[in-house]
Amino acid sequence: MEKIILTGDRPTGRLHVGHYVGSLRRRVELQNSGEYDKIFIMIADAQALTDNFDNPEKVRQNIIEVALDYLSCGLDPAKSTLFVQSQISELCELTNYYMNLVTVSRLQRNPTVKSEIKMRDFATSIPVGFFTYPISQASDITAFKATTVPVGEDQLPMIEQTREIVRKFNSIYDEVLVEPEVLLPENEACMRLPGIDGKQKMSKSLGNCIYLSDSEEEVRAKVMEMYTDPLHIKVSDPGHIEGNTVFTYLDAFSKPEHFEEYLPEYANLEELKDHYKRGGLGDVKIKKFLNAVLQEELSPIRAKRAEYEKDIPAVYETLRKGSEVAREVAAQTLSDVKRAMKIDYFEDQELIQAQSEKYQQ
Repeated sequence: MEKIILTGDRPTGRLHVGHYVGSLRRRVELQNSGEYDKIFIMIADAQALTDNFDNPEKVRQNIIEVALDYLSCGLDPAKSTLFVQSQISELCELTNYYMNLVTVSRLQRNPTVKSEIKMRDFATSIPVGFFTYPISQASDITAFKATTVPVGEDQLPMIEQTREIVRKFNSIYDEVLVEPEVLLPENEACMRLPGIDGKQKMSKSLGNCIYLSDSEEEVRAKVMEMYTDPLHIKVSDPGHIEGNTVFTYLDAFSKPEHFEEYLPEYANLEELKDHYKRGGLGDVKIKKFLNAVLQEELSPIRAKRAEYEKDIPAVYETLRKGSEVAREVAAQTLSDVKRAMKIDYFEDQELIQAQSEKYQQ
């Protein structure tokens, strides 16, 4: 069996460093590893419209933002298929068939859906499209027969729902769909990078993000604003690492060589943490170190983005070509699904022949 990856992002804004450490950086590594036969990266605009239906321009404008972030981070159209979800109409048809395999009560129990509904304050006015997006996500994954789906921990209930749909479909009809495996971030700090304000989630709507496309000065200013330890008032005070946003970011980004370059008095992050916990280490010093680490990581991304911004039509052409490739693959899966469900009436010559003989008797 081929090893295939399917992953993607909603185009509701520019991508931030949470996306980067949670998925983008790993996607590039997986793309360049040579371990996978096919990699599909989806800009999930149809999914974004489920809770932005009244503001399609927001989604429309951010297609190019996400594409630029993808390319500038190192996703290569020669190695990965970059495509736009809404341009693959087969996904809608698959979703329609899968809806018959899922109950309303099962959707209501999905923890990710419940938390997202609460966060958006939908209460009783939940758009049906948003409520059923775990089914749409299952169609995205299965359309490309993905064997591996890189996700954050919060998306595990969504993937389990896909696995349930696959098992039910295959047991009722035929062994057509592939049950995907989850690939979680290796670095625990990367599973859920907090916002610069210390809130659990980095969110575009909360305005607590460091964007991949932020300028050098914007990154520096945001780092210096970061939430640390409210009890660490004086430099001499012992500090707390748990819940300290600066150290969470250092867990996600810092490497041993960064200390040699920018903070040679410490051998590694553990030594820095120990000093902070003992007292005698100020927040400004660790923030300056984090800024240096982030600038080193983000500088080449900004430079690549500036190059791609010079030819926006070429970026759209990349997405168009990728969408054509993706649609061919999804169309084959849809054909397999319809054949298994016995609704491929015009391609089933045995059916046509049998009915012909029946009425000629």
